[in-house]
Amino acid sequence: MTRPTNRALSPATRLAQALRFVDEASGAIIPAIHPSATYARDADHNLRTGLIYRRDGNPTTELAERIICDMEGAAETMLFSTGMSAALAVIEHLPAGAHVVVPDVMYYGVLGQFQTYEAKGRLDVSYYSAGDLSDMRALMRHGETALVWAETPNNPNWDVTDIPAAAEIAHAVGARLVTDCTATPPPFVRALNLGADISFHSATKYLNGHSDITGGVLSVRETGAHWDELLKVRNSQGTVLNTWDAYMLIRGMRTLMLRYERCTENALAVARHLEGHPGVEKVMYPGLPSHPDHEIAKRQTGGAYGGMLSILVKGNEQTAIDVVRACEVFYPATSLGGVESLIEHRKTVSGDGFPVHPCLLRLSIGIEDAGDLIADLDQALERAGAG
Repeated sequence: MTRPTNRALSPATRLAQALRFVDEASGAIIPAIHPSATYARDADHNLRTGLIYRRDGNPTTELAERIICDMEGAAETMLFSTGMSAALAVIEHLPAGAHVVVPDVMYYGVLGQFQTYEAKGRLDVSYYSAGDLSDMRALMRHGETALVWAETPNNPNWDVTDIPAAAEIAHAVGARLVTDCTATPPPFVRALNLGADISFHSATKYLNGHSDITGGVLSVRETGAHWDELLKVRNSQGTVLNTWDAYMLIRGMRTLMLRYERCTENALAVARHLEGHPGVEKVMYPGLPSHPDHEIAKRQTGGAYGGMLSILVKGNEQTAIDVVRACEVFYPATSLGGVESLIEHRKTVSGDGFPVHPCLLRLSIGIEDAGDLIADLDQALERAGAG
């Protein structure tokens, strides 16, 4: 259970203490792992707590949901087994033929699902240039557009969408706004407070932060029929987050503030070093004043820009691949938001069907020594002959 306090506590304190968790039966300050798949009823055959079966959730998963709900300032939150299953729940809960508006550049897995449902005639999809509100507005259909998806900052170019402005555009035609702020998690960006209706995150990334679970999360500003439908999708597909991963997620979130602040500090140091580097054509990081969306990012994150950045290597596609091969500190691996730094050639990972520059490298900056990361990139760029 969680214990009330006499005064409001900061997000850092609430996270570190898992919402002031104390087990009343034992006094334990660490949440228990509840592996049970089914729940006994009382002597009158009534539910004891509302739990029936594992697909509905369990105490461990529910505590993780309460922590995220608190960070988001949400009405309700639900956890899924993967980020993709959470995203698919949003797609599945839409009526057949619904018109949706999504960015043309975003995480390729979710973009691919929208394209698949479009090809099957299940959805009517329009694509806007990521971060371009004029483009987004031009695609709206009053009374027809059901959902607008905004990934901000978008992956892997890190363009930033003004969430309040996007919400105004969506709501003007009766659509709901879904935001994917995985790269800038709550409480650093509270998308629901900025006007979003549904906040999506890949819990695999910064929320957990240790690259040892998968998970997805949906939080809503208001409950209603759409929330009930999302719950129904998760229940029928059996994609609730499993108990062990929920426990590990709780553990990871207790250090979220420290991890994220260090990642941001390191990423800004790396970005500043690479800006103007002879082997780098362009640095894409919203924390740099030169980034076209810097002021929006600064306003929405309070200066906590996160650890994600991309660079365009001078040379050709093979040069960029060779930079990845030459790195000795960065891991050549997919994913983001962990304590370890990762680098990948995005076109190799996402494939030819995804619009990404052939010389783009995506970097997830971890909590290591920033000097070590900078030295590793310098030697890799030199060895690859970039410039």
